[in-house]
Amino acid sequence: MITLLSIIGLLIITYLFFTSFYPSFGGDITKEQQLIYNKSKQFKDGKFKNTNPVPKELSFSETMKLAYTFFTTKVPNGRPKENLKPTQLDSTKVADYKGKTRMIWFGHSSFLLQIDGKNILLDPMFGKVSAPHPLLGANRFNEDFPLAIEKLPQIDAVIYSHDHYDHLDYNSVLKIKDKTKHFYVPLGVGTHLKSWGVTSTNITELDWWQETQLDSLKLVCTPAQHFSGRKLNNNQSTLWSSWVIKSKTETIYFSGDSGYASHFKEIGKQYGPFDLALLECGQYNEKWSDIHMMPEETAQAGVDLSASKIMPIHWAGFKLALHDWKDPIKRVKIKAEELNINIITPKIGDEILVKENNTNYTNWWQNL
Repeated sequence: MITLLSIIGLLIITYLFFTSFYPSFGGDITKEQQLIYNKSKQFKDGKFKNTNPVPKELSFSETMKLAYTFFTTKVPNGRPKENLKPTQLDSTKVADYKGKTRMIWFGHSSFLLQIDGKNILLDPMFGKVSAPHPLLGANRFNEDFPLAIEKLPQIDAVIYSHDHYDHLDYNSVLKIKDKTKHFYVPLGVGTHLKSWGVTSTNITELDWWQETQLDSLKLVCTPAQHFSGRKLNNNQSTLWSSWVIKSKTETIYFSGDSGYASHFKEIGKQYGPFDLALLECGQYNEKWSDIHMMPEETAQAGVDLSASKIMPIHWAGFKLALHDWKDPIKRVKIKAEELNINIITPKIGDEILVKENNTNYTNWWQNL
């Protein structure tokens, strides 16, 4: 018994030391910040809440059981047989681009958006693993990127949806912060950025339904049904969101992470129709379907938003669930056809012209 208690004590001390001094865990929300967040409808009893009463608070034993299931279950075809090979981009042509509004997918939920002469990154996660340390996660599916991160052009804005490791990555922030003019994030997420050296004047934090202008562009922080946290003791301490990006001629929706709920219809009613909706489709399971959509719900969300076309995201990047890595794209395509909504399926690095209804992308994943 003494030996067991000693081991548990050592693990607790190690964890506390690791989370206190290893920088990738980010910052902590202060009591002064919590007083400010009390003005938000989403903030109650020291935590941010979803409109619906989710996710369910798991007991310690339930958490351990779920973790055991995840780490011991063998998933056939859980990742590609070989690393995915993105379409490669010319850094000079990217920097000098002045054509129609376009997006470049960097895998998972990361994009470069070029709109109204501006370069905007969405959830730029360029890390090898979705974890606070390289030894704590499996490698991403694409070893290379369409463009080396160091060769990205000057970035006018970075938009983050929430603070989970597969979206907000410490080393990625270090690589882009000196070439980024401004960061736009949900309430509280700026605390992590400031702990990593981003100047507070270069950060704008927004609550749900708040709007801001980036010159000719309107940016709107919109609801999502998810959660947040980078360590065991700070869950729900920062807000999560989706985003609307609106120019004079295009309207784009970026879902971040979200379970299916009524907010899609609300956003569609207030800001739609959308030329393109980037919608989460991957890392799902019936056990956590309230915080991650099933593929069929992804297609329905596109209908709710009044989207001209949808693009499934949050797949083909990391193995963070127990499904075949191709399952998301197969299922969402079937449902999209049933609902008669256009769906685009570009390869990582392919050009996506926001206004054009080109759906002639290949089924590039079939033989991988």
